[in-house]
Amino acid sequence: MGHASEVVLRMEHIVKEFPGVRALDDVNFEARAGEVLALMGENGAGKSTLMKVLGGVWPYPTYQGDIFITGEIRRFYNTREAELSGVAIIYQELNLIPELSVAENIFLDRQPTNRLGAIDWRRLNADTQALLDELGIRDFTPTDQVRSITVGKQQMVEIAKALSKRARILVLDEPTSALTDREVADLFRIIRKLKQDGVCLCYISHKMEEIKAIADRVVVLRDGRTIGEVTPIADISLERIIARMVGRDIRDMFPAGTRQRGDKILEVRNLWVDHPDRPGEKSVSNASFCAYRGEILGICGLMGAGRTELVSAIFGASPGAVHGDVLIEGSKVDIRSPTDAIEHGIALLTEDRKALGLFPGQSIAFNTTIASLQTISAGLLGIVDAGRECMLVENYVAQLGVKAPGIDTSVETLSGGNQQKVILGKWLNASPTIFILDEPTRGIDIGAKVEIYKLLDRLAGEGVAIIMVSSELPEVLGMSDRILVMREGAIVAEVSREEATREAIMEYATGARRTGE
Repeated sequence: MGHASEVVLRMEHIVKEFPGVRALDDVNFEARAGEVLALMGENGAGKSTLMKVLGGVWPYPTYQGDIFITGEIRRFYNTREAELSGVAIIYQELNLIPELSVAENIFLDRQPTNRLGAIDWRRLNADTQALLDELGIRDFTPTDQVRSITVGKQQMVEIAKALSKRARILVLDEPTSALTDREVADLFRIIRKLKQDGVCLCYISHKMEEIKAIADRVVVLRDGRTIGEVTPIADISLERIIARMVGRDIRDMFPAGTRQRGDKILEVRNLWVDHPDRPGEKSVSNASFCAYRGEILGICGLMGAGRTELVSAIFGASPGAVHGDVLIEGSKVDIRSPTDAIEHGIALLTEDRKALGLFPGQSIAFNTTIASLQTISAGLLGIVDAGRECMLVENYVAQLGVKAPGIDTSVETLSGGNQQKVILGKWLNASPTIFILDEPTRGIDIGAKVEIYKLLDRLAGEGVAIIMVSSELPEVLGMSDRILVMREGAIVAEVSREEATREAIMEYATGARRTGE
């Protein structure tokens, strides 16, 4: 452990202001060699801004305060200087060039050359292979094109690149947001190895389970300030971390379920969905289930279990052909497009906010009313009534707690949690009777999650049937009245709120337990 106590990084009294906002307000913390320091906080708490100060993206003197690396004050005028001091930051948006190979990306601008000044490909690939071996990576080779490997593997390339520059301080910003469980396990294995080698790792995340699994100590930011001391993870409960993050205790993150189940509103019978890319294969097989007014029906399963395909098919948005019957209030309906679905009172909040949920160049107001313009149009010609639009949208903004300067703000400037609330507002405005949400809280912070949970509870109380697809087990267990578990395209179990435990659901999802056992 010798070097594990050495303080490699210290940031003191860091203040960073943007016009009208103090993003960092006297932040202080230190990180040591051979440890993983978790940096936690809600979106907008200042985590990424702090790391941009460290990485030279916000150069000296655009901030106040001091950065010490191995005890010496460092002032970075650009990102290159930070790199030369051993700081490497891997952002959520990876900085790789898709057209180049793994090796070319790792040694970009530093390729080994021969005597004639040409790139020495053999050495380039051998050096890369040595790095991959050092990290124990076997899933791709130095010559693979980056665009041909998954996001999880691209992240490994970024880590190898940082390692090739002999980084002593490695910052990972929300590294698992797009990874599968197996890729997360690989990433954690590599992080543990780097830790043994004495690298100082700063790990930004808001996934509690991950922090417990990988971090040694944790520091919490709230509204640009460090809240409490840097604390060993063994000495602090998740409840305490959450309380520091949101400034309130969320023992009651989930509303107390006192919902009354109403009439059956939706019935799905023997639904099959063809796989869009693999002829003859099905992405959903023979799915049948019912949904009732006033209840929250959870749908869970591992990645690729067919959850999104199932709900897309019900909404008329399936890329593959759909066979089977959908009944609403007992009568068969023919839903061939999302427009048909909306007319039948179905709304779908998609998992991919950017591609499917929002019009990025448009305002909050436009995005809120686009799915149901009749709510704001006046007279026979259907002209938009600006006054009515303004009142309606401001009501949703207040009701959902959207943080934005005004309703004319462009949605792409909002944080993920606020974008998600705008999409929720859009569908609420269409007042659906069946509301399907696919990963409603993916990538958003705890405060926003709690607001969304309250809203779903309220909608169910008003008699809406809510179907929630989620990979986050605590969320499924905390919110659902009944849970359907999917595996390999089929619904393999239906579990009541009373019987639902993490273990039972994982056993069904992985196939370790079969229905009826």
